[in-house]
Parts: sequence; C-alpha cells; structure tokens
Amino acid sequence: MDQPAFTAVTLGGTLLFRTRLRRLALTCIALVTAAAVLPPAAAADSRDRPDRHPSGGGLSAVIRYTEHGIPHIVARDYASLGFGSGWAQAADQVCVLADGFLTVRGERSRYFGPDAAPDGSLSSATKNLSSDLYFRGVRDAGTVEKLLATPAPAGAGRQVKELMRGWAAGYNAWLKQHRITDPACRNADWVGPVTTLDVARRGFAVSVLGGQGRGIDGITAAQPPGTAPVGAPDAAGTAKAARELFAAGNADMGSNAVAFSGSTTANGRGLLIGNPHYPWQGGRRFWQSQQTIPGELNVSGSSLLGTAVVNIGFNDKVAWSHTVATGVTLNLHQLTLDPADPTAYLVDGKPERMTQRTVSVPVKDGAPVTRTQWWTRYGPVVTSLGPTLPLPWSATTAYALNDPNATNLRGSDTALAFGKARSTDDMVKALKRTQGLPWVNTIAADSKGHTLFSQSQVLPRITDELAQRCSTPLGKVTYPASGVAVLDGSRGDCALGADKDAVQPGIFGPSKMPTLKGAPYAENSNDSAWLANADHPLTGYERVFGSIGTPRSLRTRGGIEDVAAMADKGRLTVSDLQKHQFANRAPAGDLAAADTAKACAALPGKGADLAQACDVLAAWDRTMNTGSRGALLFDRFWRGLTARVPTAQLWKVPFSAADPVRTPNTLNTASPGFAQALTAAVAELRTAGIPLDAPLGEHQFVVRNGKRIPVPGGTEGLGVWNKVEPVWNPAGGGYTEVVTGSSHIQTVGWDGGRCPVARTLLTYSQSSNPASPYYSDQTELFSGERWVTSRFCERDILGSPELRVVWARERR
Repeated sequence: MDQPAFTAVTLGGTLLFRTRLRRLALTCIALVTAAAVLPPAAAADSRDRPDRHPSGGGLSAVIRYTEHGIPHIVARDYASLGFGSGWAQAADQVCVLADGFLTVRGERSRYFGPDAAPDGSLSSATKNLSSDLYFRGVRDAGTVEKLLATPAPAGAGRQVKELMRGWAAGYNAWLKQHRITDPACRNADWVGPVTTLDVARRGFAVSVLGGQGRGIDGITAAQPPGTAPVGAPDAAGTAKAARELFAAGNADMGSNAVAFSGSTTANGRGLLIGNPHYPWQGGRRFWQSQQTIPGELNVSGSSLLGTAVVNIGFNDKVAWSHTVATGVTLNLHQLTLDPADPTAYLVDGKPERMTQRTVSVPVKDGAPVTRTQWWTRYGPVVTSLGPTLPLPWSATTAYALNDPNATNLRGSDTALAFGKARSTDDMVKALKRTQGLPWVNTIAADSKGHTLFSQSQVLPRITDELAQRCSTPLGKVTYPASGVAVLDGSRGDCALGADKDAVQPGIFGPSKMPTLKGAPYAENSNDSAWLANADHPLTGYERVFGSIGTPRSLRTRGGIEDVAAMADKGRLTVSDLQKHQFANRAPAGDLAAADTAKACAALPGKGADLAQACDVLAAWDRTMNTGSRGALLFDRFWRGLTARVPTAQLWKVPFSAADPVRTPNTLNTASPGFAQALTAAVAELRTAGIPLDAPLGEHQFVVRNGKRIPVPGGTEGLGVWNKVEPVWNPAGGGYTEVVTGSSHIQTVGWDGGRCPVARTLLTYSQSSNPASPYYSDQTELFSGERWVTSRFCERDILGSPELRVVWARERR
C-alpha cells in the first residue's frame, strides 16, 4: 500500500484547508492527551476495548510534519511514542535501518557474501564474515537477552524497554502499509520485520563501538597457535599504534560543543551550540524529531538511527550535546598460558580453561562457515586491534579484551532522563543514576544560566595505581602513551575492583568523573577534559580518562580562542552562536599562512606557477568559506606538509603546558618538507585542472540527484570548527563526497517565554532516499549557511505552512 493509514497534506492550498488541517491536528492531540491522562483503570479499559481507540487496540501516534520533513510525534505512552518514532524513521531511512538490522542479526554474508565490507557504522569489521561471526556469537550467547532481563539501575528501565517495543512495532507497521521507493532496497528480500530484541541489539552494537566493536576482526580470527613460534608484539610500535588508534583526529566521529553561562549572555540565561561530527552515510546518521507525551515528556533533537530516544537535543528548560570523549573504553589482560594447553590460562597459579563459542554463519552461494571464538573471565581473546596493532596468540601468551560496555544497555535511559531534565543539576543526577554513556562527554546549558561539562563515561576501572602495579612490560609503554592498559591477567590482585557508587562492577563511579559546573563557558572539541575551560583546568583524573598537560589539537585551540573571546565580549545571543558555526576560520591558516606566503616568495628559482601560489596564499582570507580563494591550495599544501614533517619539527616554538592554547607556533619553513609540500600541492592542482585561486566551493562539493552542492568547512588538520572530511578525487573535480563532519547542529537559548529559541541544521538532510523531497534540502541550506527555525511549541507547529498530519497506527 502506498499511503499511510491516514494522511492530510498541505500543498499550498487555501486558508480554509489549512485551518481544517490544524483543527484536525488539535483533535488528534486532544485524543492522545485524553488517553495520556486517563486514570489507570480507564486507561486499561481503553486498551482492552477496540471501540475506545482508533487503532483497534493496537499502538498509534500522531505525527505532525513541518518544514524539511521534521516530525513532531505525540503519543499517549512510551510504547506508542516508540511506535511513532519507528514509523517515522522507517519512512525516511528504511534501507539504512534494514541494513543495520542485518548486521546485528549476523546475516550480512547470507545476502551480500562473506567478503564484501559493511559500512562500518556498527563495528570495525572489515568483512561481512567477521561481522557476522561476532554478532551471531552475541546472538547465540543470549548476551542482549540477559541485559534486558537485568533490573534497573544496572539494566535498562521499563520506559526504555517500552520505547524499544513500540519502535519495532512502528517500523513493522510502516513496512506492512507501504511500498519502498528507495532504490537501495526496493524489492530486496533482506528487508523485513524486526523485533524488540533487534532494536536492543542495535543499541548494544552502538554501546560497544569503542570496545569489542574495535576488535571484531581480532576476536573472530583468534585461534590457538600452531607449532610455529609466534613473536611478541613490539612494545614501542604497539604503543604508537594504540596512540594513533585512539587519537581523536583519526576517528570517524568527533564533535564540538560549548555551553555559555548567564554571565556571558544578553539575558542572563544559558546558551548552547552543539556541532557533532558524524558519518554522512550509513547507520550512524542522525535523524530529527520532537517527541511528546502530554504531561510527561516534550523534547526535540536528533536520534541515532534505530534509537527510540532523542540523543542530542533540548526541551523548554535545558539543552545538551555530546562530544566523543578521550576515555579509553577497553583494556587488555595479558594471559599467561598453561604450558600444556594454549587454551587454558593461569590465575594465581591455577589453570582456567577458556570458553569456546562455536558460531556458524550462512553464506550466499556457499556452505555455512563455522568458527570458534575463545572467551575468558576477562572477555574474548583478541589477536589484533586493527591491522597496525597485532596481539599474537603464542604458546605462552594471549590477550583478552575487557569492555565494560558489553554489560551496559543504559545509554537510552540516560538520554530519556536528559529529555525530562529541568536544569543542569537534573542532568548531573541523571548521569549519576543511569551511568549509561559509553564513549561521549556531555555539555549542557539551562534556562537559568547554568553550564555543565561532564566526562561521565562507562570506563574500565583502571586507576593509575593499578596500572603502575599490574601493567605488563607492554602495558608500561602503552598506558602512558595512549591510556590503553595491559594488565597481568595471571594475578587475581590485578582485578579492576568496584566503586561503591558504580552501578556495575569494574567501572568508575560518578564521583570519579571529570566534571565542571557553572563555568562562564564549557567547551570540548574531542581533547581531554583538561581545558574544558582554559581558566579553570580540570586535573586529578586517571590517565584512562585522557591526558593532562599535553598538546591540544588545532580545533581545540581555535575553539577555545574563539569561545573565550565570545565569553569576554558578553551579551551573547543565539545569533552569535550561528555566526560562530559558520565563521569557518582555519586556525592552521592563522598560524602558518603568512609565514608560508613569505617563505614561498623567497624560494630560489621558482617558476610562474609557484610565484602565483605565493600570491594566492598571501591573499587568502584564512577561512574555509565556499567562496574563499586560496583555501583549497593551502588545504592540499597543509596535508602534504604535516604528512612529511613530524609535529616536533613543524614549529619553531614548542608546546608549553603553561600556554597550551597558543603553543606550539611559528612555522618552521626551513624544514626540507616545506618546499616539497608546496611544490607538490601546486602540481596536484595543476594536473587536476584546478586553478590555484579557485573558490573552495567549486571543488569541495557533494552531488545529490545530479546537482553539485558546494560544501563549506574544513578538515581536522586545519582545525576548522565546522569540520568536514571529504574524499579527494581530482579526476572528479576535487572533493566529491563528504565522509564525516558537521551533522546535527543546534544553537539553543531561552528568552523567558514558554518556547526555547532554537535553530537547527541537519547537514545531510533527513532522508537517504533520492526520491524523497527531504534528501538534500537541508544540505542546500548548509551550503548556503542557512538555518531551520525550530518549531517546538504547539502554536509554532500548527503555524507551519507545510504542516502535514499523519495518524500512524497498527492494523490488526
């Protein structure tokens, strides 16, 4: 069936039609509200008697769509709210969602073959087979079922379980009542109904992204050694690989966020800007909505696909965003193996056998593949954390991966509690109560003018004292360098222990989390908590949370410079935050462009091309706006320079912990790599037929339905707040696709009224379906540095000129 169960659409019609539509919307809301406030007995009667409910006793929700296809979902209870969310997400993202459910069911090889690569959104697996082996192992072990059966607070709460149940029902109802038009999965046999357990498994996959999810290839490939000797890992090389693996600059997710207190704003109320950097394709996209249960919940923002809660957002009193944190969410235990049996390990001198998980994966056009995984009291045996970090299993030694988030299904409880919060103090209480965030910081502001930064993560309880006492020789190198602890698994006294205020053993309790409350500004750009406010550094936390007194990224340095100056200026408004998002300042350019142009002009024997390059760089405005000339040339030069010259040799003035925002500085143009990088960048652009002074937007763009859309912003290496990481394809015209970068951007404040003052932007738009009107509309807004005015209050929703009402319901 092509049409939803009930839909009313405005197509620029008459005032009378719009009036009737709004009356209809209000009638729907009145019915939902009445159901929400019924006394328990009456509510039960309403569910039991089909004539009392328009869906015949099934779940239903009212969805009001406003500009850009943003749904405002109203429901009478949590299951119905989940239903509306699952329905609306399926309408926009059914193919991406279905692909993700194949992943967590371990069925990719069955449909796409074992050697194809997943999209990377739910794990680091490089092939479908390793992904399936891992997730079918999770499935066979009943891991998620056990987590769902765990009572709160250690397990998920009842309301979240109801949301997940409803989400699955809403997704299934949409599938049943519609034909799929997205060519990515139209008529595909791998799209089908899902269960509550599938939704929970997807949440589990997101939770372990930073732990077991990093090691899937190494977990599924781990096999007992043969007779040939296996060498030990090189300590220095492993430490370097671990440092790079966990470095924010190498991640496919990042983010910026700043909260400003009332002391810096025009009206004494808080302000927040959130700028998460997430993949532009695949299952880690955000999706916008407003979720309302009258009298219970009213929150707007973005959700990771497949999630039944708002992950980043705001209500009428608080606003929050997340940034990927530096806390290392895993640790390794180095096992001393039984000399007589490499599948047994010693703990306090006593052998303990590994547990075998034999997993079978169906494969397209082939026989099923069966493999054995090996598990210990610490977690799975792992033989690598990516191709650059081998952890060989020898006759004497193996490594087990501990991931405390493998027993954490509480992330949605934290998000739901945030949606209900009335102040930043409430958010602190929510973090303490739920302890559900696996790999992010929280930055928040409220309508009373308070700010919050908290690195409240689920981290293995690795204290510096424990690491000092129990690290193996390998761990003594990796832990200081990267925060990755390698503990002696043969000693019982090296167990992680428990904090009294922690909801599960082996993790830090809330009292240990780096937290800053009430600062004039609280900022994070994926460095550690140390400089959340440069005037009030956070110290005293364990190394596993992140480093202290070490160089900051250019994005952090530029961000602190900018937001500190804004705080000092004061009288800030939402408009100031909007301008900051699209300032597109390149800190690398401010630090190095003038010296580059000067040194360029002094190079001996330069030809006409290089002479022009000197002039272009001297005239560049140091921004990454689409109209900036010289931005592309500097970008390609800077990439080449930083690849050729080690950081320690790049600057004349080294880093100083006493001046971490302004150091290092002064480009070392005498480095041999300088002239090489500049010459190579000029040659690269000339070969591609790109003028050296071409406007950035002509060669940094995405293509949507055959149309080029210029993309503003710059890369991690340049330190640009408005981060985009596109793919360089000179034969295709330059940067022809964005892999990751600015995603769901929000600027939020309050003016004393009932409605928050919010502007939002979903850079890659709401739908992945090329046939959808919401496939590229917000991408074009992003290109033009324009915003969406949030419609939060009823009068604003009903006043939308594009209002469309859907009563989504189950059909029995």
